[in-house]
Amino acid sequence: MAGLGGLAMLDEVMTAAAAAGGTAVVEAAGSDLWAWFRTRCARLVGRGDPGREGEALERLDRTAVALAAGADEGEREWQREVQARLWRGEFAALLESVAAAERDELVAGLDALRARTGGQESGGAVSGNTFRGPVAFQTGAHSTQDIHFGTAG
Repeated sequence: MAGLGGLAMLDEVMTAAAAAGGTAVVEAAGSDLWAWFRTRCARLVGRGDPGREGEALERLDRTAVALAAGADEGEREWQREVQARLWRGEFAALLESVAAAERDELVAGLDALRARTGGQESGGAVSGNTFRGPVAFQTGAHSTQDIHFGTAG
């Protein structure tokens, strides 16, 4: 895998695609989209080679395990950052290793994976519920909110 230094050799579009791919892996892991995502991502990384595809599936599975293993929110957040960085490096190395025509296809594939994962990590839907009293919903990955109870004034 390429380190962060490998990103310096990529142009902005490829750097953004590699970063988006890393984020997509982290967002998809543990979601309802994971089975579909891991297969598509492994195909993209494998580029038609069953051996490379199998290796990618193993790495994706290790990522999912690592992301699920955090004992508290701080540890889970740290693991999300680590795994996103690792996959960003993986995608950057892949983009640097292929010819320009294949690189364009990979960039499009990474962008498609990221577009498909947008908002999946939180589920995003509330249906068939009855609420009595004040209710607050928070959606999106790593959202922050401030809640104040009491009366205004």
